[in-house]
Amino acid sequence: MEKHRCGWCKGDALYEQYHDLEWGVPVKDDDTLFEFLILETFQAGLSWITILKKRENFRAAFDNFDYKKIASYNQDKIDNLLQDAGIIRNKLKVHSAVTNAQAFIKVQEEFGSFSNYIWGFVDGKPIKNTVKNYKEAPPTTALSDTISNDLKKRGFKFVGSTVMYAHMQATGMINDHEVNCLRYGEV
Repeated sequence: MEKHRCGWCKGDALYEQYHDLEWGVPVKDDDTLFEFLILETFQAGLSWITILKKRENFRAAFDNFDYKKIASYNQDKIDNLLQDAGIIRNKLKVHSAVTNAQAFIKVQEEFGSFSNYIWGFVDGKPIKNTVKNYKEAPPTTALSDTISNDLKKRGFKFVGSTVMYAHMQATGMINDHEVNCLRYGEV
């Protein structure tokens, strides 16, 4: 008997693995939250599968998503990134990775961790939606608007409401697995 997965991941082994092992699993580790934040900001305007296929390239190019290192990138490092065909070579997005790493550290200093900050928007526990078909999930909500606006006030870039809703889905702040998906009751 075939396992039922959310419709968005069917037919691609990489998508299915990501769906089964990561998407929607609550993440409270700052290192992983930062990785997803960087990946989601680079995904803006592109498909997620594009980012997944380049994920290991991003990991290598961005020092394993070490936000402390990224926060101190100089122009030479940025120029090297802009020449790296293994990642998305968008000048604004590359610069935003550095800016976001710096802002991320400031949030950690203020809240003790980025996790404390971001999970505070949902009182520390996932919101469990009842999506019957993945196409029903909204691209934004009032909550993603609030988070986006707050992050922008703190100096973050490329963190629009759609990006933040996707980030909340990916990091398990929101469970948007279809109700008949094998993962719905597990996360």
